[in-house]
Amino acid sequence: MISCRKQILGAICSLIIMASTLVTGACSAPTLTSFDETRMLMGTFVSITLYATDEDTASAAIEAAFERMQEIEQAASIYSETAEAYRLNEQGFIDSPSADLKKLVELSIEYGELTNGFFDITVQPVLELWEGGLWSETPQVQQERVNEAMKLVGYNKIVPGANSITMSEGMEITLGGIAKGFAAGEALKVLENLGIKHAVVNAGGDSATLGDKPDGTAWKATLVNPDNTNESIVSFALEGESIATSGNYARYFDPAKKVSHILNPRTGYSVSECISVTIITRQAELADALATAVFVMGPVEGIRFVDNLEGVECMIIDNDREIHRSDGLSKYEVQGENK
Repeated sequence: MISCRKQILGAICSLIIMASTLVTGACSAPTLTSFDETRMLMGTFVSITLYATDEDTASAAIEAAFERMQEIEQAASIYSETAEAYRLNEQGFIDSPSADLKKLVELSIEYGELTNGFFDITVQPVLELWEGGLWSETPQVQQERVNEAMKLVGYNKIVPGANSITMSEGMEITLGGIAKGFAAGEALKVLENLGIKHAVVNAGGDSATLGDKPDGTAWKATLVNPDNTNESIVSFALEGESIATSGNYARYFDPAKKVSHILNPRTGYSVSECISVTIITRQAELADALATAVFVMGPVEGIRFVDNLEGVECMIIDNDREIHRSDGLSKYEVQGENK
């Protein structure tokens, strides 16, 4: 069932749909209505909002977009025994990988090179150590086990062939830092191919927009205070851009909340300089990956890195609650009462 709600909520970055339900243009233009639906996919809530002339058109488009995202989940999941990434981790290789898995791995290697290793999908063996209780061991034991697991880390050890993907023995990947963004972008392609001109896909806080709203205004993405989700920090105006946020506020491995799920692939240890990192760029999968990488870099190196990229902007909130902005971020920020 499709509803006509006007709001999509992510984790820290929520994309708020402010348009009226009915939108009309010139006399000959059809009336557009806002439709949306939310489902659980890829371990998170995924919402699709679009404008269409009727419910049948909207329902068919939304269903097709969700089906596309399910295909990507089947390629990228490391938890489902039938998924390709799971089998790759179990076997160390996979023959005849799907185009989706191959693309995800190739992009991950590309982004690993772009970020000088701060984004690395092969960090999974170290993640499993911390998730399995390594945080409760002595510092010496932690270091010994991390050092051993780090021998299995390195995106450059993945070999994507023409009809296969292979890894060194014991290596494992995790596509959690790129798959949701990739899926959101692919869902928008499906909607666009079906004639939809105004849409947004939100996958657990990774949001991708198609065009603007029918009234010509931008979509508005609001970054909320992780300590008080009723308080907004800033809003961004998006027209075809994607936005992704990474933060250590949502998931920790230890009861004391000192070991977050975001690790530095170079050291094997949790990072703690930032509370959140938000990336805006045209490619949803790039926004997703860079949000993680810049979080690991920290505010000083992260902002310097983003300022050297074309078409990418960034906001970082550090542990002192200080906000750091990339040089061109202001062009997306909503000012005054419209915030």
